[in-house]
Amino acid sequence: MFDTSIETKLAAARTRLILDKPFLGALALRLPMVAASEKWCPTSATDARKFYYNPAYIAALTLEETQFVLAHEALHCALSHFARRQHRIKRRWDVACDHAINPLLVADGLKPPPGVLLLDAFEGMTAEEIYPCINDNNSDQTMDQHLYDSEESEGGQDGEGDQEPQQDGGGGGGKEKNNDSDGGGGQQQQQETAGQGGASQPPPLNAKERDELGRQWQQRMAAAAQQAMAAGKMGGALARLVDHLLQPQLPWRMLLARYLSQVARDDYSYMRPSRREGNVIFPSLRSGQVDLVVALDTSGSVGEKELAQFLSEVDALKGQLRARVTLLACDTGLSEGAPWEFEPWDELRLPKDIKGGGGTSFVPVFDWIARQGRQPDLLLYFTDAEGDFPAIEPNYPTLWLVKGKAPVPWGQRIQLN
Repeated sequence: MFDTSIETKLAAARTRLILDKPFLGALALRLPMVAASEKWCPTSATDARKFYYNPAYIAALTLEETQFVLAHEALHCALSHFARRQHRIKRRWDVACDHAINPLLVADGLKPPPGVLLLDAFEGMTAEEIYPCINDNNSDQTMDQHLYDSEESEGGQDGEGDQEPQQDGGGGGGKEKNNDSDGGGGQQQQQETAGQGGASQPPPLNAKERDELGRQWQQRMAAAAQQAMAAGKMGGALARLVDHLLQPQLPWRMLLARYLSQVARDDYSYMRPSRREGNVIFPSLRSGQVDLVVALDTSGSVGEKELAQFLSEVDALKGQLRARVTLLACDTGLSEGAPWEFEPWDELRLPKDIKGGGGTSFVPVFDWIARQGRQPDLLLYFTDAEGDFPAIEPNYPTLWLVKGKAPVPWGQRIQLN
């Protein structure tokens, strides 16, 4: 027999979300609510198509905590966590996703149920940034189940990309109308499954469903954000996150290559020729070496593996640009042995005797360049951007490749994660 009190409680929680938190409420409205079998669903779950819940779990929550659970599942979907795992291990990725979502919901005024993953250290970070911080032996448990892919699949690629979407999933284009037409309530589905002990666990998404749902949820997120902003009820942290996710995302390697190509010195010169060559000025191709200074933050917040990957990427680009690289390493002062010089044909590699681990100050790098009387074509600084900056911006371009969310006071910033 269907428990109408649980249905009423869920409907009331969702209505409160729509009124008080219209962005989250509009997203929650897109997930039909389905009572699940307690054999596989101890709390709640989503497959990016529906919201599954254990009636006993919902019954034990307060109305405020129920709002949190509804918003939690909806935000997993809106942020396309089902499509962003890529090569990452599912268990660690699921934990990272919960750590990314829960601080946003708490900051927006929602009350979490007991046992949710919540660390101040991860506030403002994306799941991709949190993932490397989750150890292989981490025993944390998510408050819900993420059913969009399986443990065996790599990055959600479960080898089912050529299959047709599940007929009862609502993930394909043909089912989208049904999901939206009932307002996301799914009352008929609730009643059908409740009498049979709850719905069975749905299969993971295949490639077609992931792509289609990714487009749908991005559109839903944009529409929900627009409505919430118009009503003046969009939290600052959520607004910044949505704005970031809706912007075209380019890999940092592509952005780095684009920026470095702009400082290359291959160009046409219209300098006046000598008198012996006549008075007509013809354009001539001039070519010179790019003077590139690369600085590494060795304060301990950036790992040696990440530094090596960064240098490998710069190495691949500098040969094309004929760039001569001066490598500096710095925490609160320049590392012993710096600078290291690399010609365009030399392999750019991490020095073996590089040391660091102290605090962070960017001033020594800029002071060193000033003492040399140099004006490089570009300073490329690899850092987490948490340190002391020079008070005055230099008169040469600076490009910060930043791991983390810290801002920079001047120069161009590229997000590494």
